[in-house]
Amino acid sequence: MRNPLNKRLPRELKSEIGKYIVLFIFLAGMISIVSGFIVAASSMSKAYDESFDKYNIEDGNFELYAEGSDDLLKTIEDDEDVSIYPNYYLEYDTKEVDSTLRIFKNRKDVDKICLMDGALPATDSEIAIDRMYADNNDLQIGDTLTLKDKAFTISGLVALSDYSALFSSASDMMFDAVKFGVAIVTDDAFDAFGTAHLHYRYSWIYDNPPKDDNAAKEQSDDFLEALSADAAASMNAVTNYIPQYTNQAIQFTGDDIKGDNAGITVFLYIVVLIIAFVFAITTSNTISKEANVIGTLRASGYTKGELIRHYLTMPLLVMLVAALIGNILGYTALKDFAASMYYGSYSLPTYVTIWSADAFVKTTVIPLILMFLMNLFVLMNKLSLSPLKFIRRDLKRHQKKKAFRLNSKIGILKRFRIRVIFQNLPNYITIVIGILFANFILMFGFMFEPMLDHFQDQITSNMIADYQYLLKAPQETENEEAEKYSATALKTLEENGKKSEEVSVYGIQSDSAYLDLDWKTKDDGVIISTAYANKLNVEEGDTITVKESYGDKEYTFHVDGVYNYPAAIAMFMPQESFNKTFDLDADSFNGYFSNTEITDIDDLYVATVITVDDMTKTSRQLKVSMGNMMAIFYVFGIIMFMLIVYLLSKIIIEKNAQSISMTKILGYRNSEINGLYVLPTSIVVIASMILTIPICHFIMKYVCIQVFASYPGWLEYYVPFYVFVKMVILGICGYAIIAFLQNRKVKKVPLGEALKNAE
Repeated sequence: MRNPLNKRLPRELKSEIGKYIVLFIFLAGMISIVSGFIVAASSMSKAYDESFDKYNIEDGNFELYAEGSDDLLKTIEDDEDVSIYPNYYLEYDTKEVDSTLRIFKNRKDVDKICLMDGALPATDSEIAIDRMYADNNDLQIGDTLTLKDKAFTISGLVALSDYSALFSSASDMMFDAVKFGVAIVTDDAFDAFGTAHLHYRYSWIYDNPPKDDNAAKEQSDDFLEALSADAAASMNAVTNYIPQYTNQAIQFTGDDIKGDNAGITVFLYIVVLIIAFVFAITTSNTISKEANVIGTLRASGYTKGELIRHYLTMPLLVMLVAALIGNILGYTALKDFAASMYYGSYSLPTYVTIWSADAFVKTTVIPLILMFLMNLFVLMNKLSLSPLKFIRRDLKRHQKKKAFRLNSKIGILKRFRIRVIFQNLPNYITIVIGILFANFILMFGFMFEPMLDHFQDQITSNMIADYQYLLKAPQETENEEAEKYSATALKTLEENGKKSEEVSVYGIQSDSAYLDLDWKTKDDGVIISTAYANKLNVEEGDTITVKESYGDKEYTFHVDGVYNYPAAIAMFMPQESFNKTFDLDADSFNGYFSNTEITDIDDLYVATVITVDDMTKTSRQLKVSMGNMMAIFYVFGIIMFMLIVYLLSKIIIEKNAQSISMTKILGYRNSEINGLYVLPTSIVVIASMILTIPICHFIMKYVCIQVFASYPGWLEYYVPFYVFVKMVILGICGYAIIAFLQNRKVKKVPLGEALKNAE
C-alpha cells in the first residue's frame, strides 16, 4: 500500500466497532429522515406552486350581503381590470358524522378541482368530498352522507385548489379537517338546497397580477375601496373580503411546507455539529493514547498533514457511508412516510417525486464539510506540537507548575472526583450541550399534547354560552335562555412589524346573564379578552385603536379591564355604546347567547352558529396533524441523550484506564473505583438534566410566543410541572443503563494497564 498508515484503519474500526456502528446508525437514521422530508417537501412544494396556474387559483374572493347584480359586477370588472366569477357556497351539518360541509358547484373556470379518486358527481344524488376530510372521518367512495334530509352517495375524493388547508374562516388560528370539509355537487343539486344558507361569494382574477405581496397589498387595498363604494352605491354591502396573499386556506400549506424544509435542515446541521464534536473529542483521545507512536512517526519523517489526513479518514468515511445510506432510505421509504404526514394534514393535489440535488447537498455535502472542518480544527491544534513532546507524552501547551489548589477541608474522595471533572472538562461541556439539545427536543415532544389539552380546557370552561347565534337580520325568539347581543368585526392596525389581527367586537347587555363585566368609562370603554391582552401586550388602562375590516375608519377605545376569554381576540362594550359607536338603532342587535338550542328562528336568518366544536378546532386539528411527529421527537431526544452521554463517558473511562488500573493494584474495590470515575459523570449528567430544563423552558417559551404570534388568534404557552418530572425520570432511567455499562467497563480494565506507557 502507498501509505502504510492505512493498514491501521481496519484495526481501528475493529477495535471501536461498537462506537462506529452506533454513530453510523444514528447519523444514517437522522439523514434518512431529513432527506425524506426534504424530498417530499420539495416535490409537494413544486406541485403546490404549479397548482396556481394549473387550477387557475383566485387572486382573492369577496362576499356580498345580497346577490350582486349584473351591472354591479360589470362595473367592478371594467373599473378595476379584474375578472369576477360567482363562487357561491352552502354549509350544512352532516348526519352520519359530527361535521359541517361547505358545498360548491363544480368549478370549471376558477379554483378548479383535482380528482384524487373515484369520479365527479354525475347525478343530483352524488357528492365528491375532500380527500383528507374523508380520511379523518373514515368515509369512503360509495358511503352515504345526509345533508338537509337528503342522502348523497360519495362518488369521488377531491382536493379543492383554494382549500389546500381547510380553514373555514380567515380568523381561525388553525384549520379543521375533522369537523369541517368541502365538497362539490351538480348545479341542479346545489340549486335544490334553496337560499337559506347561501353565501354570495365571488372570486376574482387580476388582468395584471401583482409581482409580490407588497404589490398585492396595494392592489387589494385599492380594489377593496372601489368594491365597497360600488356595492354601497347599488344598495349592497361587502361582508367578507380575502385577498389571496392573506388567505390561510391557500397560503398556509405552502408556507408550512417551505418552513419545514428550512427548519429540519437547520436541525440536521446542529446534530451533525454535535456528532462532529464527539468525533473530534474521540480522535483527540486517540491521539493522546497514541502519543508515543505519533512522536516516533513524526521523527521518522511523517508530516503533520499526513497524520491529519489519516485521523480524518475514519470520521469522514463513517459520515459519507451514513449519508449515502441515509439518502437511499430517504428517497425511498422515508420519502413516502413524510409525504403521508403532509397528506394527513393538507388537501394537496397529486404530486410527482422530484430527485432534488438540493436535498443531496443539504444532507451529504454540507454535513461532510461540517464534519471535516470540526475535526480538522481539532487535529491541527492537537498535532501542532513537536515530535519530542509526543514522544514524552507531554501534550499540554501551557505547563502549570502545580494543579490549582482545592480546599483541604474537602474530603480526599470528593477532591479526587473534582479533579476528574476538571481533567475531562471538554467532554463534560459537550455532555451538557448534548443534554441541553436532547432536553429541548424531549420537551417539545412532551409538552405538545398537554398544552393543547390545557388550551381546550380553558376554552370549554370559559365559553360565553353553549350556543352563539349570529343573525343576518334581527329576529325574535321565545327561548327564555336567549340573550340578545350585537357583534361586528374590526382589525388592529399594522404597527411595529405586526400583522393586522381580526378583532371580534361584542355589544353586551348591562345586566347580562352570560358575562360579568364592569365598564368604568361607558362611552369609549371596552373590556378585552385575555387572548387580546396576551398576544398584543395590552393592559388595563391602555388606549387601543382599531379600524374597519373593509374600510379606513378608525376607532379608539380605553381598556377598562381584561376578561378571561382565551377563545378569540375580542373586546366587549355595552350594547348601548356599541349601537352608538357604529351608528345603529338603539334597539339593534344581531345575535343571541343561549345555553340551549334555539329552534324557532328560520334558518334563512341564521348566518352562523358557534358551538364548542368551533372553539376547539385548533387543538383538535393540531393533535391530528402533529400526533405522529411527536413520536419522532420522543425517540430522537432519548437516543440523542443516551448516545452522547455513553460515548463521552466511555472516553473518560478509557482516558483514565491507567489510573483505574493503578487503584486496583492499590487494593480499591470496583465499587470504590466507580465512585471515583463513574460517579463524577453521574453528578454532571443529573445536574445537567435538572439545570438545562429551565433553560429549555425559557427558550421554548420564547420560540412558541414568536411562532404563535404569526398565526391568527392566540395559543397560550403552557407546560405542566409533571412534564419536567417526566423528563428528569426518563433521563435518570436512561443514564442508569449507561452507568451499568460503564461499571462493566471499569471491571474489565486489566491490572497490567498501569504498566503501559509509563513515563
